[in-house]
Amino acid sequence: MSETISEAAGTAGPAGADAAAQEQPRGPSLSPSRATDFMSCPLLYRFRVLDRLPEPPSPAAARGTLVHAVLERLFDEPQGRRTPQAARDLVPGQWERLVAEEPELAGMFAAAAERDAWFDEAREMLDRYFTLEDPNRLEPTHREMSVEAVLESGLMLRGYIDRLDVARTGELRIVDYKTGTAPREEYEARALFQMKFYALALWRARGTIPKMLQLIYLGNGELVRYVPDEADLVATERKVNALWRAIDRARTSGDWRPHPSRLCEWCSHQALCPAFGGTPPPLPPQEQAAPEVAAAEVATTSGPAAHAPVLAEMPPVPA
Repeated sequence: MSETISEAAGTAGPAGADAAAQEQPRGPSLSPSRATDFMSCPLLYRFRVLDRLPEPPSPAAARGTLVHAVLERLFDEPQGRRTPQAARDLVPGQWERLVAEEPELAGMFAAAAERDAWFDEAREMLDRYFTLEDPNRLEPTHREMSVEAVLESGLMLRGYIDRLDVARTGELRIVDYKTGTAPREEYEARALFQMKFYALALWRARGTIPKMLQLIYLGNGELVRYVPDEADLVATERKVNALWRAIDRARTSGDWRPHPSRLCEWCSHQALCPAFGGTPPPLPPQEQAAPEVAAAEVATTSGPAAHAPVLAEMPPVPA
């Protein structure tokens, strides 16, 4: 089962988080996925957060969710039994669980043979995982860990960390699984933004700077490791606050202009995008915009599925 905790100012665990939520009014919040959306294309952020437009399930994103689910469940096995075959055997059952939670996933495949080939791709990624780590030598402290922290600006950071390893000395390592390929060196800063976002949230919630940020790329079998320091996280906090101010300006002005890029090829909303001759739907009423932003951010980071946004398998763009 998923092991989740919530880290917020003065609270730990779902009960404490719920009590704090009842006592304090909910302010603006931001997740790394939605922050990345806005940096990539403000109009995409608007479509997902304000308009909440539906998006068809993506086979690549669903595969990422499936692989994440298997790797999370794998650590329920005792040490010594966390083998490539054990991971492979988990694929059908985890897929059935995901379909039960999101029935629209069942319609992605026209035939069983297509689904089985997709299963094989997921199994290849799982096999690749074992070339990068030996899970029998690990005992993660948390998996699918919910983290929340309120910055001095009042902005709440929310997210789910794939895995948190805590050494006996108390040092923290944040681990994130990616089912895409490692980015080229010039794009690494964008790839690390999500990890620094999580590190910032943990630092502000716990007062401890993580020792290591580790990205595991299962698409091509590469590890990216980064050691953050206080200057890194202070800079990330400034960036996140500036990003939120930009989002708030867009909300106030109604200016959610598109940012055409290579990512447009994977976007589900081209028919509504002015860059492709489309017309966006009318904006929600201004007086409802601020609550919509806060509520939508909560919804988009409410569980493990948040790790498989449609953009997750797209190539990175320059920061």
